[in-house]
Amino acid sequence: MNAAVLGLIGIIAFLLAYRFYARYLATKVFKLAEIEGQTPAHTQRDEVDYIPTSKNILVGHHFSSIAGAAPIVGPAVAAIWGWLPALLWIVFGVIFMGACHDFGALFISMKHKGNSIAFVAEKLLGKRVQTLFLIIIFFLVWMVIAVFALVIANLFIKFPGAVLPVNFEIFIALAMGYFINKKGGSLTLPSILAQATLLIMIVLGTKYPISLSGMFGEHELMAWIVFLLMYSFIASILPVWALLQPRDYINSHQLTVGLTLMILGLFITRPEVVAPMTNFGAEGSPDWFPYLFITIACGAISGFHGLVSSGTTSKQVATWKDAKPIGYGSMLGEGLLALLATLAVTAGFASQEQWHSHYANWNAANGLSAKISAFVLGAGKFVAGLGIPEDVSQTVIAVLIISFAATSLDTACRIQRYIIAEFGAALKIKTLENRYVGSSIAVGSAFLLMLTNKGGKGGLYLWPLFGATNQMLAGLTLILISVYMIKNKLNHIPFILPAAFVILITSLGLSMNIKLYVSAQNWFLTTIGIILFISQIWVIAEAIIGIRNAKKMI
Repeated sequence: MNAAVLGLIGIIAFLLAYRFYARYLATKVFKLAEIEGQTPAHTQRDEVDYIPTSKNILVGHHFSSIAGAAPIVGPAVAAIWGWLPALLWIVFGVIFMGACHDFGALFISMKHKGNSIAFVAEKLLGKRVQTLFLIIIFFLVWMVIAVFALVIANLFIKFPGAVLPVNFEIFIALAMGYFINKKGGSLTLPSILAQATLLIMIVLGTKYPISLSGMFGEHELMAWIVFLLMYSFIASILPVWALLQPRDYINSHQLTVGLTLMILGLFITRPEVVAPMTNFGAEGSPDWFPYLFITIACGAISGFHGLVSSGTTSKQVATWKDAKPIGYGSMLGEGLLALLATLAVTAGFASQEQWHSHYANWNAANGLSAKISAFVLGAGKFVAGLGIPEDVSQTVIAVLIISFAATSLDTACRIQRYIIAEFGAALKIKTLENRYVGSSIAVGSAFLLMLTNKGGKGGLYLWPLFGATNQMLAGLTLILISVYMIKNKLNHIPFILPAAFVILITSLGLSMNIKLYVSAQNWFLTTIGIILFISQIWVIAEAIIGIRNAKKMI
């Protein structure tokens, strides 16, 4: 099968979904045009977290925050089961589940003054459910911060040419944020200058790679981790317009350029897919059902996206109609990234033998940094098909991935600050609501987790629970959206059906994982897994009671 044909089919499916299904959700389900009054960005405006933002800038922020390393890693691992099941789940999962989830989470958060999913849970289902949501969310974001910092640090070491452009981007973003928000400048000129400067930095970075090994020796990885966490702390306490918005806006342009180069390269080179259509008998691999659906998390549906939608994005949406391109459209963009990631690791190898060597067994297929590296090499070949030197092409892709992982990292720190503040409000501990205290706890707790294993790898100890926890949160968020829709006499079918499917696969996956942990006598992961499973059942039970009560009132 030709990879270009598969890519074209996926792109057409996403375009049709936005044209018809997104419009249906916006006009017939959420009825955005009928909503009166201003968005929380106006009514709660504080110039730090709440600020009305241009649709184009906010699409860039939201897209960059959700499109980290996960939509690349998941498909790269799931390719071991073959290209067909991976592509089908990405395309249909994004259209009917992931994008609906993100759009819905954004909508109900905006309907509750831009507050988090946990806050909405308290309003709809009570304090107990809010506490359960807060525990699940804190655990998930805790893992994300620890693991993303480790992955980015590893990528800086593996692709030192990316260090200069990725970090120079911070200064460009700060200058751009000041120029636009304090000087009233337009977006056009700074956007063009930012992209031109980054291209120059990519060329310079390729020619003059930066390594910290000479300064820190064997502690180079830890040095990068400390630097990244310090950056995340600063980014999470600054006003969103100062760094988060402009950097994400720049990154969205980077991704647009990167995706365009990959797509053009794909259509020009037209590589054949060397991976098998299905491959359910790989040595050591778990059953494709339900693990495929959990492995490809952010590339199809992700609970973390709901945290971004209700954490940072809902506080910046200027008009109700902007929720469609931001909530639904951004997820389609992430689906496109996951689609290209799948094609890169199934058609980016020179031969079937080379692919089977790389995916010889589950241990070979698994692993975060290794799979990202496989994507960089595969996607780099697509871009090199345009006549760009392969080393520069790989730097372009590496910068793209690291930049997006970094925006997910600093957004996660800001979200964790919000969650800690909610804990403070619930427990009546005013100190936790301070943004400096909250950010310190967010970053400090992640760093302590990383230190539990040599080389900052403590987060990887919990990572086996990430996929199931992430999808569990997505399923519970869909249930919460359904409860809101029922209580407000709106159509809940587009959300309750995906919720049922996602809850099914996460329940199966989590229960199978717990069984494996018990067999391995890993009592720590067993305990965490059981707590998460009980929390899920508890939330579902409370939601069923809430739905019954809501229907009685209708």
